[in-house]
Amino acid sequence: MQQYWWFLVSLLGALLVFLMFVQGANSLIFTLGSDEVERKMVINSTGRKWEFTFTTLVTFGGAFFASFPLFYSTSFGGAYWLWMIILFSFVVQAVSYEFQNKLGNIFGPRLFQIFLVINGIVGPVLIGVAVATFFNGSEFIVDKARLTDLSGDVRPIISRWANGSHGLDAIYKDFWNLCLGLAVFFLARVLGILYIINNVADTPLRSKSRSRLVWESAVFLAFFLAFLVHVLIKDGFAYDPFTGVIATEPMKYLHNLLQMWYVLLLLLAGVALVLYALWRSVREESYVSGIWPGGVGTVLVVLSLLLCAGWNHTAYYPSNVDLQDSLTIANSCSSEFTLTTMTYVSLIIPFVLAYIVYAWRAIDSKKIDREEMKSNDHVY
Repeated sequence: MQQYWWFLVSLLGALLVFLMFVQGANSLIFTLGSDEVERKMVINSTGRKWEFTFTTLVTFGGAFFASFPLFYSTSFGGAYWLWMIILFSFVVQAVSYEFQNKLGNIFGPRLFQIFLVINGIVGPVLIGVAVATFFNGSEFIVDKARLTDLSGDVRPIISRWANGSHGLDAIYKDFWNLCLGLAVFFLARVLGILYIINNVADTPLRSKSRSRLVWESAVFLAFFLAFLVHVLIKDGFAYDPFTGVIATEPMKYLHNLLQMWYVLLLLLAGVALVLYALWRSVREESYVSGIWPGGVGTVLVVLSLLLCAGWNHTAYYPSNVDLQDSLTIANSCSSEFTLTTMTYVSLIIPFVLAYIVYAWRAIDSKKIDREEMKSNDHVY
């Protein structure tokens, strides 16, 4: 059950990274849109998908809470400034879509468009930083004995942050956290460009998007490959399945990939699909479907990295204060009854995914164009 639920949580995280093409495209509103019509096409393209991203983010957090509650209380409770900024940026996004062109908007649409750009930058960067702590650790303390201390001298809180920054230290204390954050940010921009090429039937906008794709892809690959090499050669955090003792292991994550060959195949297949999508999208002006191999490849790469962080007796959330306080899928999971009950509920997931595919196809049945922006009253 622990392995199964770590897979589901990892899959939700991978889908979330893919769906952040919405944030990526929003960060390029003023770069790709040289006039009001082009900016409106970009905004309406992403505006019809932002609910998918927001819902997946909430579902990801809910799944973590239900299956690995100790992580939820430790990270979401201790590093709350990091997560609150992420959530606030997504709330600002929702407000910006709905109110930028409402009657009575005394600020004008441009201010809300700037808010969309801010969400497009802050969301991916900070989510990438948060995921990087799975490999680089955070400064927290876990003390389960506090729950049974009836003296009243201490608060009955299992986990607490070891410094006053409450998660913001993840941004500035470890360069590699920021490195992955920037990799996720530029990946979101790459996916956003691929989606605009696919979803907006406008030759000038598609041409500018392809030109921009070259530079965004180069920067993304530089940050991602640097982080990947760092992770594969750094010390990892392994735990003994019998004693639960946690210890550092040289090149633990590389060993995980070599020992779990199926995860390595997912990683290689994902990288190949992303490169294929970029190559064809840049080289062929008639090719507009790069978002699909690129999206599938993104899901496979992120899924493989998250599986590598939690499977094969690996501490997925290391403590930089006390290594023995690190979280594993064994010491942070819910009870067997809870995991079993939720497993039955998870059987409806394929039906939910089928509905999402159906709704997606219905929304995208007609490509966005300039004429629609002028004639349709229901536009953002």
